Amino acid sequence: MRPSQFALLATLVLALAACGKHEEPAPPAQTSTPPPAPPKPAPVVPSPEGRSSPDITAEDFAARVKKISGDAFEGRKPGTIGERMTTAWIKDQFEQVGLAPGNKGNWFQTVPMIETTLQEPESVALDVATKNGDERLAYRADMIVNTLDASHDVSIDGSPIVFAGYGVVAPEQNWNDYAGLDVKGKTVVVLVNDPGWGNHDASLFKGDALTYYGRWTYKYEEAARQGAAACLIVHETPGAGYPWDVVVNSWSGPQDALPPREDPAPHLPVAGWITTQAAQRLFAKAGASFDALKKAADLRGFKPVELDAKLSTHFANRIDNLSSENVIGMIRGSTRPDEVVVYSAHWDHLGKDSSIKGDGIYNGAIDNGTGIAALIEIAEAFAHQNPKPERTVLFAAVTLEEAGLLGSRYYVTHPAFPLDKTVADINMDALPILGPAKDIAVIGFGQSELDDYIKDAAAVEGRAIVADETPEKGFFFRSDQLNFARLGVPVLYARSGLDLVDGGEEAGRRLYADYTVNRYHKPADEYDPNWDLRGVFEDVKAFYAVGKRLADETTFPAWKADAEFHRPAAGAKPK
Repeated sequence: MRPSQFALLATLVLALAACGKHEEPAPPAQTSTPPPAPPKPAPVVPSPEGRSSPDITAEDFAARVKKISGDAFEGRKPGTIGERMTTAWIKDQFEQVGLAPGNKGNWFQTVPMIETTLQEPESVALDVATKNGDERLAYRADMIVNTLDASHDVSIDGSPIVFAGYGVVAPEQNWNDYAGLDVKGKTVVVLVNDPGWGNHDASLFKGDALTYYGRWTYKYEEAARQGAAACLIVHETPGAGYPWDVVVNSWSGPQDALPPREDPAPHLPVAGWITTQAAQRLFAKAGASFDALKKAADLRGFKPVELDAKLSTHFANRIDNLSSENVIGMIRGSTRPDEVVVYSAHWDHLGKDSSIKGDGIYNGAIDNGTGIAALIEIAEAFAHQNPKPERTVLFAAVTLEEAGLLGSRYYVTHPAFPLDKTVADINMDALPILGPAKDIAVIGFGQSELDDYIKDAAAVEGRAIVADETPEKGFFFRSDQLNFARLGVPVLYARSGLDLVDGGEEAGRRLYADYTVNRYHKPADEYDPNWDLRGVFEDVKAFYAVGKRLADETTFPAWKADAEFHRPAAGAKPK
């Protein structure tokens, strides 16, 4: 209490006494001192190169993330020197920790690819002609565009523009955005995410939880099946799950695809994204309201609208026939070697951008240096496990995830072990480094019995499991386990939840949002020696525990009755 406060209190006491009152004065208010913040753990010192422990350790994990996300690997772009360095290092790590080659006696599985590089991109534009004047959409600022059909020269002149809502044909949902519409040779403009996203109608599709119909890959596939010449997706950050600069960074460099013999479906001559602001300008010039049509697209009975506008664009591409590598190692099972548990993680990232002043290397430390480090840590633990696992355990470092999950797609159609003998896939991608969490978030929660496996592993660590709190971002459809699931193999895709030991959910959301905004798919995704690795360390141990249990069981985990996926029949051939 300050002296002036004490003097005032004394004066009041004397005045009350003089009036003959006997009430005691109220005690002075107690000022509460907030508890001190928990001390930060000392930074983890990465293990010296070549001196790893057979146990899963934070030091080994840190060393491996630091190595694979170093500048020497040049951002790990498939088809570059950075790839060759990356795949050679992973193969050496697999060999050093005690794995055997996992692809029928080989360490590598060659994935054929076509690389398309837009020439002089800054001069590329989308020109829209209307009765009210012309509108030019500029590269990067308003739109990003490329070709998906490996054309050297792309030319579209006066293609009528149609707004087709979400661009979805889903008979089981009684939904068809193309009903009664012939879009052959036309330009289709569609919304990101699923019908019902805009008005949050829980009765449509899966409510706020994104389905495959909401992914950009599906929208381009459907537009191509319908015969469209071009498809432009209108970007909005909440619906896409990432800001516009992620679209620019991901789409403005060389684009990779599987060759037609591996992916014979039709492909679009022109595919791209436009900003919401660009869509509003385009629709206004055509005498329509984008905002009004966007609202209408969320309602049953929506009918596509042909705008009074035509699109023209011309650009050239360099087409290169290349290949990339999945790196595959294994521990052969001791008693049931023909049955296999798969761990997967993608090694590729976005390479480097010489147009960026300063640091233009997309190091991809979290995305997905963390997944590869976890893959090697778990492989090392299995290699030194005694007794050996009864089933074979396969470790697949797959390529071309950033190009649309192409490396894992190639693996599941050319598997090292038959899919009906594949027990499960445990996929690790962009493991959050937030500090210790009270929970583990399961992406795709409720689909299979693997929820129970990770629940038991988490309980040993004193943690609970929760569903992904942002299902609208569609993370389940954005990583490699999807390809295993689509062909019937149960999958586990999980990571630290956001309820942190230090700071709770508020701190978890803040840290995760900071990563998404400032580092995801940016050069700033770099190794940080001050990372708090306690949480991700627990995650990796839990993933090992799940695989260890699966490898020593005789049963196969099942999909739940209401799941979107089903087990492959014995002897079934991959599609």
